[in-house]
Amino acid sequence: MELEKTELSLHLEDNEWEYEYTDHDRVIARAIVVDDSGAFYFVRAVRDDLFGKATLIETSGGGVESGEDLYSAIKRELLEELGAEVEVLSKIGVVDDYYNLIHRHNIGNYFLCRVLSFGDKHLTEDEIESFHLSTLKLSFDEAIKEYERCSDSKLGRLVARREVPVLKRAKELLDAKEYNS
Repeated sequence: MELEKTELSLHLEDNEWEYEYTDHDRVIARAIVVDDSGAFYFVRAVRDDLFGKATLIETSGGGVESGEDLYSAIKRELLEELGAEVEVLSKIGVVDDYYNLIHRHNIGNYFLCRVLSFGDKHLTEDEIESFHLSTLKLSFDEAIKEYERCSDSKLGRLVARREVPVLKRAKELLDAKEYNS
């Protein structure tokens, strides 16, 4: 069975916090990262901030810097957060969503990436001190369960609504070997 080769496109509202206004957009590059054995890599963030207390699973990634293209951004982010050199296999799609609490519209560009090697992480002080980022290596089923477990907070529910469909699409692409750089 051949998958439809169109990119995933999701538009999600923030139904956790009341909408007041949106005053900025953030272009983001994120990835579903997999190794040759089929294991997936995520980051765990432990937060206690404006969004509340939460322990989350998230795809690795972050903001695209001025003058940076999406492919450079995703490779940089994965090197920083996971210490991973990767091959970009395919663009999975775009999820645009909102964080009403901070008046932000996120434009998340998601990629499917294969690990080539691991080395040192290059986390920011904020990622270490405020978010306590760590790496999770999980099977697909473990990752789905982890998103469900982390959905006990408002932010966890927003992240899961955004990322579970992307993870499922990545799994479909991997199972059907329907990707190409």
